[in-house]
Amino acid sequence: MEMKAILKQAVQDFPVTLTEQDYDRFDVYYRLLTEWNEKINLTAITDPQGVAVKHFADSLTFFKVIRAVPQGASVIDIGTGAGFPGVVLKIVRPDLQLTLLDSLQKRFLFLEDLLRHLELDANMVPGRAEVFGQHPDYRERYDFAVSRAVAQLNTLSEYCLPFVRLSGRFVAFKGGSCEAEIRSAAHAVQVLGGKLNAVHRLDLPLDGGSRALAEIEKVQPTPEKYPRNNGRIKAKPL
Repeated sequence: MEMKAILKQAVQDFPVTLTEQDYDRFDVYYRLLTEWNEKINLTAITDPQGVAVKHFADSLTFFKVIRAVPQGASVIDIGTGAGFPGVVLKIVRPDLQLTLLDSLQKRFLFLEDLLRHLELDANMVPGRAEVFGQHPDYRERYDFAVSRAVAQLNTLSEYCLPFVRLSGRFVAFKGGSCEAEIRSAAHAVQVLGGKLNAVHRLDLPLDGGSRALAEIEKVQPTPEKYPRNNGRIKAKPL
C-alpha cells in the first residue's frame, strides 16, 4: 500500500481535515526524506507505513491534545531533525509561523530543499537551543514550543521552556512509559516557570505503539540564568 493511502487510514479519526494537496505534500515529503536519507542520516524509519504512522501521524497527535491553535500562532520546533513535528504541522496549518531549530547544519540542507518543494516557509535557525534560548529575538516569543527530542524531560524543559511566552505551552512528545521521567521533571518544570497541565496518553494508529504528550503551560517568566550552558545542563540537570 502506498504511503498516502496508509496515512489517510491512519488519520481518519484525527481532529484535522487533510486536503488532497496536503496528502500530495506528504507524498513529496516521504519521497525526499527517503532520497536524502541515503546521503545524510535523517531517520531509521523509511518504510511507507513506518513513516506514515511513526513520523507523520505521530506528529499530528499534537492536534489531538491541543484542540484550539490560534490562527497564525508562532511555533518553534526544537531539535527538529528531519522536520518532525514542525513541518508536518505546517503542512496541515500553513498559517502557523514556524521556526525550526537544530544544532546540525547539514539537516538544514534537507529542510530547505523540502520546504522549497512543499512551497512552504519557515524560519531556519541552525544552532544550539541553550544559546538561542538566551537571545532576545527568540526568548519567550512563542505560543508553542514542540519537541520530539530524546532528552529526559527535566533537561528538555530547560532547552525548550525559555522560548515560550507567558500562557504559551511546551508540548513534549514522549514514549508511552514515561511516568517516572515526568515525575522526576516536576522540580525543573516549576523552576523554569512552567506548570504541567496534563499528560495525554494515546495509541498510534495501525499498531504504531503508545505515545504520551506532556503539555506544560508557561505560568511565570523563566529566570534569567536559564538555560545554562550545555555543559552545566548535562553535568547538573535540574
